[in-house]
Amino acid sequence: MRILVTGGAGFLGSHLCKRLLREGHEVVCVDNLFTGRKANIAELLNDPNFEFMRHDVVDEFKVEVDQIYNLACPASPIHYQYNPIKTTKTSVVGAINCLGMAKRVNARILQASTSEVYGDPDVHPQPEAYRGNVNTLGPRACYDEGKRCAETLFFDYYRQNQVDIRVVRIFNTYGPQMLPDDGRVVSNFIVQALREEPLTLYGDGSQTRSFCYVDDLIEGMVLAMNQDEAVGPINIGNPDEFTIKELAEKVLALTESPSEMIFKPLPEDDPMQRQPDISLAKEKLGWEPKVKLQEGLERTIPYFEHLLEETAEETAKV
Repeated sequence: MRILVTGGAGFLGSHLCKRLLREGHEVVCVDNLFTGRKANIAELLNDPNFEFMRHDVVDEFKVEVDQIYNLACPASPIHYQYNPIKTTKTSVVGAINCLGMAKRVNARILQASTSEVYGDPDVHPQPEAYRGNVNTLGPRACYDEGKRCAETLFFDYYRQNQVDIRVVRIFNTYGPQMLPDDGRVVSNFIVQALREEPLTLYGDGSQTRSFCYVDDLIEGMVLAMNQDEAVGPINIGNPDEFTIKELAEKVLALTESPSEMIFKPLPEDDPMQRQPDISLAKEKLGWEPKVKLQEGLERTIPYFEHLLEETAEETAKV
């Protein structure tokens, strides 16, 4: 097939592009390179089945494709809070443009939604039927509400225009090709540990997260796109739950870093718990994650070691 991936030069998007090319598809990657990086897709640029288009999904564009994966949107708090109005427009206007294209060319379209639609949940773990506890006025709302509105648009296009949709809700994901400065907890801890800087924890470190390795996540997303039983939403994430302090301890042990932990005030609206109920993914997709946190960190740390070495070499040249 010919497949469009918006946000295709980003962390998840670049992994997805590589997976689709390995399966023999033609891939059109669209990215405005705000948080995506050309380096993530550099090895693909000479592939005759790969096409890169530098473009912002907020502006209309036309591509003839069979499937669309809509991953375009900054996903870390540092980046999506940098320009919150732009973040909301990317989620909402970007969704409208992608859905309009899907309608026109009769393509199946998948929305990469997020566990942030659940906000700071009072239901644990979070099933897809839970409607969330989101502050519509807070600093994270540009992302949370933008993604919630995108889901609304997807289901309205599905009901009104019979657009063939799929919606997945992605929980915390990590792995190679993350940005070192994206403010996400896994990359933060690894980079701080490798630099022998203090690991920054917010609150007392007792808040929990569930960490899914990127290969597992991409597998779940592709399975969701290519099945006909459920349009979604479907949670895709790893249900193994860890406190932030436990994650910090694992990173320190694996990097053999002498870094200490320091504690800062909890940011506004930072959820205290995050754990997916993946019963639906198991039932409809036959999917569950395979990579445990220890193994995933062991695969991810060398990527950041190499990245920091490259950065140090470039700085030395200057």
